[in-house]
Amino acid sequence: MTTATHVPALLQGDPQADAIGAPERRTMTRGELAALVARIGGALRAIGIGQKDAVAIVMPNGPEMAAMFVGVASYAVAAPLNAAYRADEFDFYLSDLDAKALIILGGPDQPARAVAAKRGIRVIDVTPDLAGPAGALTLSVPFADHGAPNPSPDDVALVLHTSGTTSRPKIVPLTHRNLATSAGNIRNTLALTPADRSLVVMPLFHIHGLIAALLSSFAAGASVHVPAGFNALKFFAQLDEAKASWYTAVPTMHQTVLARADRNQDVLARNKLRFIRSSSASLPPQVMKQLEETFGCPVIEAYGMTEAAHQMASNPLPPRARKPGSVGIAAGPEVAIMGTDGALLPAGEVGEIVIKGANVTPGYANNPKANAEGFRDGWFRTGDQGILDTEGYLRLTGRLKEIINRGGEKISPREVDDILMDHPAVAQIVTFGIPHEKLGEEVGAAIVLKEGQSASEQDIRSFAASRLADFKVPKKIVFLAEIPKGATGKLQRIGLAQKLGLVS
Repeated sequence: MTTATHVPALLQGDPQADAIGAPERRTMTRGELAALVARIGGALRAIGIGQKDAVAIVMPNGPEMAAMFVGVASYAVAAPLNAAYRADEFDFYLSDLDAKALIILGGPDQPARAVAAKRGIRVIDVTPDLAGPAGALTLSVPFADHGAPNPSPDDVALVLHTSGTTSRPKIVPLTHRNLATSAGNIRNTLALTPADRSLVVMPLFHIHGLIAALLSSFAAGASVHVPAGFNALKFFAQLDEAKASWYTAVPTMHQTVLARADRNQDVLARNKLRFIRSSSASLPPQVMKQLEETFGCPVIEAYGMTEAAHQMASNPLPPRARKPGSVGIAAGPEVAIMGTDGALLPAGEVGEIVIKGANVTPGYANNPKANAEGFRDGWFRTGDQGILDTEGYLRLTGRLKEIINRGGEKISPREVDDILMDHPAVAQIVTFGIPHEKLGEEVGAAIVLKEGQSASEQDIRSFAASRLADFKVPKKIVFLAEIPKGATGKLQRIGLAQKLGLVS
């Protein structure tokens, strides 16, 4: 299969093949999607939007969002934003992006619409065409024909912001080459074929959903089924309708699905997945084992981040080895471990994970300081700490900014997580640092217990003390019904002590 160098090329292939499905809708073919993309592009050109102009997209998950992303990314710079943002957040992002237009689902007023009006940004309303195939839509500006898209591989196709947990969010531009390369890497890693169908549960304002679920499928000539966002109560019904062969999600989503699996054995019996993929956060080995036993298929853990257009490493499909607790082998870009002096380290030594390849962003926008810090000798510094074994499998030992420094002792929160997930009463855990006047930081843990199970702080501490050095044992344990998560379902360590009121 040839390697595409821009997003529109990912739609080439059999025009009669399925492209986008959705609940209770006829499936849109690749030919119909390509035609819709051309009409979206023509409408953008008709109102003066060029290839290098940023267009913000504020739409909920669904087939229309999938089609709109491909359309905008083919003819301009797509900037999908979380529809749940507040007005001040939209004001920041629309300004920071210098957005030339806002595409939004028609209907009741939303904060993004008011902010765009205040800033004089053109608003384009989207109306789903429910009589048409999944993804069909009309716009509040006339569709126009402007010919097939033909962007340069080095044109920016997508801009996303970093999370900004510890600093001002940075703009990550990703080129057509970045996106097409990463989509091809994921296609190859998962051996996707036109027979595959992905159930899209990740949000389509996030790199994981956009590239791992959506574009990798199109790169393989495969199809996607796009319901209206992730809902654990509807997941098994959606799986049943989609007849999907795989899905990709963050660990917290997998855990939510597992909690309802026993009540949906009939659906599991009817729908045999080829594999399940997990990425964007550490998958506890215990959860991996439970997923494989429940679904009867391999679970493929991968390692991704926005600056790499998602995928960097992945465990391979059987018969090659999957190593629980590892994020696999290099899966596209080069992956190495760098010491603090900039030298690359041999297998078995811990250091910062660095990458280079055609999927890696050319650099943050308008941020020379971040670029100077983020790149070294042609390598992109991920900010993650890890170790490569002699077979090339990568194990993450922590996010450098999340490492807890307790009186000079460095503690990996992931190590504590992995130990405490073995406690029979623990369903979820996130270990984090709590500011401490004398030690700098102390170890804290937020825990969700399994339904019907009980445990005390002392139970948890005693269990941890039997398997961890004393200084790694959490001194403060908080039991919660649900651990606060980010917009994409990821557990967030940084700032958790403040959110839970543990900072005096």
